[in-house]
Order: sequence, then C-alpha cells, then structure tokens
Amino acid sequence: MTIALQFCNITVGDVDEAIAFYGDALGLSVRNDVGSGSFRWVTLGSDSQPGLDIVVSVPHAGRSKADGDALQELLTKGVLPFLIFRSDDVDATFERVRASGAEVLQEPMDQAWGPRDCAFRDPSGNTVRIAQAPPA
Repeated sequence: MTIALQFCNITVGDVDEAIAFYGDALGLSVRNDVGSGSFRWVTLGSDSQPGLDIVVSVPHAGRSKADGDALQELLTKGVLPFLIFRSDDVDATFERVRASGAEVLQEPMDQAWGPRDCAFRDPSGNTVRIAQAPPA
C-alpha cells in the first residue's frame, strides 16, 4: 500500500493574485481552473517536482457564509497555517521571490535544526517558507 498527499489547499483573498505569486514568483504552473458560480478553485503544480500540487480558493468558496466569514477573519489576521516549500537553491529562490515584490519576513539563514530557509508573505498574508536541506 502507498499513500501520498495529493493536494494542499491554500485560502487566499484573490485567486488571480495567488496565481501570479505562486506561478510567477515560485514557478508553479496552472494545472486546472474550476469555476462554480462566482468562485474558482485553481490547482498549481511544479513541473520539476511531480506530485507537488496546491489548490487556491477564496474563504467563501464551497463554504457556508458563517464558515467563510470565520476563515476570512483568520486569513486577515495572518494566522492560517504556513506553507513550507523545498528548494535545491534557497538563495536563488529567495532572490526570485523578493524580485516579485513579495513581503520578506526572513532572509535566508542557516537554522540550528539543519535547513537553510527564508520566509515571505503571499499577497493574501499567508506565511510561505522555503527551505533547503543541509549539505550531506
């Protein structure tokens, strides 16, 4: 038996801004764009890392008004769970994401627990960390 994570959902304030950030800054490609009424769920993935797929949608997509409102409040506060991406060159990835205009939270640094990493906020306020494994 095998098991693998298929998608990771990311709540965003604006799907098109998210496509620009995760597509242009991080290099993910749009795999699927599904609309239902006034909402969209957009899947982005990595050509170099098969199996890395994220789905971006707004807080009210597929949720009750009360649940969407609660999720919107958490998104606005910036307290939703953060994302961690892996890179084989965190310094180059940092420069690419910084050049996109993303808010820098932490420049690349070696962490005591091993990886070298950096952190940004996406346009919706989600924390995005990018890590590189320590040399073997």
